[in-house]
Amino acid sequence: MHFRQFYLGCLAHASYLIGSGAEAAVVDPQRDIDIYIEEAKAHSLVIKYVIETHCHADFISGHHELASRTGAKIYFGARADAKFPFVPVHEGDEIDMADVTLRFLETPGHTPESISILVFDRQKSSTVPEAVLTGDTMFIGDVGRPDLLGSRVPATDLARMLYQSLHAKLLTLPDDVKVFPAHGAGSMCGRNISSDTSSTIGEQRRFNYALQPMPEEAFVKMMTTDLPEPPSYFSRDAQINLEGPALLEDLPDAIAFSPEAVQKMQRGGHLILDTRPSSQYGAGHIPGSLHIALNGQFASWAGSLIKPDIPLLVVAEEPEGVREAQTRLARVGLERVSGYLKDGVIAWHMANLPLPAMEQISVEELRQRIEEKSIDLILDVRRPKEWEGGHIPQATSMPLDHLAEAASSLNRDARIAAICASGYRSSVATSLLEQLGFRKISNVVGGMTAWNNAKLAFAS
Repeated sequence: MHFRQFYLGCLAHASYLIGSGAEAAVVDPQRDIDIYIEEAKAHSLVIKYVIETHCHADFISGHHELASRTGAKIYFGARADAKFPFVPVHEGDEIDMADVTLRFLETPGHTPESISILVFDRQKSSTVPEAVLTGDTMFIGDVGRPDLLGSRVPATDLARMLYQSLHAKLLTLPDDVKVFPAHGAGSMCGRNISSDTSSTIGEQRRFNYALQPMPEEAFVKMMTTDLPEPPSYFSRDAQINLEGPALLEDLPDAIAFSPEAVQKMQRGGHLILDTRPSSQYGAGHIPGSLHIALNGQFASWAGSLIKPDIPLLVVAEEPEGVREAQTRLARVGLERVSGYLKDGVIAWHMANLPLPAMEQISVEELRQRIEEKSIDLILDVRRPKEWEGGHIPQATSMPLDHLAEAASSLNRDARIAAICASGYRSSVATSLLEQLGFRKISNVVGGMTAWNNAKLAFAS
């Protein structure tokens, strides 16, 4: 058996290629699928099966890409409401590939059509599975959220399904069966996912908080209480995945534009997306640009903050960064990339166009400004649970995904410092504040991690 996990940190997403003999299956593929084709070719495998453990909401799947490129058939749980041809699978259905059998379990709860996949390496055993691919039903340290379908299926109903899927099916497997989920830490499809990307049934039975013995009603209450708000793009991406995404080859190539052309297009409604590190953005940037650095959870924040109908112009350190940004944007359904700034910010500077800086301050500088009362407002843009875990006493909670609306009532002349966990999200926040007309803004480098490491004042 050939088995490989592919982990995409930008989206905290895990996908898999499993092969035996001359055939291979790909499970939960990302939208750009060359990695699977190259892996299959390197091991003399032909991709015949594309399996979705459920309809994904947090990224655009590569199922159509793989089917188009390889001729593979797409497999979904039988309850999937997909609008394109697929092979519906039921409990106990199997795919055989030489020495490997993939057996499907119907494990609804995260979504009604969710499935898990038992992987049998028949050279070792034809009765005991080597592994189980759990999709978003079971994560390492957590289980899938039952609330992401909104009003289509009540979260309480899905939570009851999830309880049965976990206790009547997955937890009946032997302790040494390996567990491979579809997501890791950082995904909003759970709320307490471990940074580990694999485990065993036994380890999860012992250490996963959601799998401890409890009555069904207690589980339902736990899984439907105090859930973080899902990102705004989830429902959009889920619909795209059910309808069938456009092929990447059909999307237009990004065009290089001169600084003057970029300035004109910005005035005409294009959004300039600056993907450079926060230090470079802070040193000088195009006025009114949105800053989301590639070196973080770029795709998920872009999906949350950018409307899909807005045309984009990318600013990057180098041409490879433009291509990477376009790929990552497409992974969350943002396809309107018109082009990019040719030769980057240096060209903007050489054209004598305005290039304002965004002040970057240390936590020690922030503490001094608090003591001197030379700061009016500290905006903590982390999520509510992070805020509840501890914050600067003088700070105000204003989560990044709602900052644009919440900040509209603030004084535009206020001296503001933005802070998050590391400085990544707060840099995004400073660009949003600048778009709203704020001018006295600072980004706190290192965020609350640096604040805590410096043992500065802390409220909980």
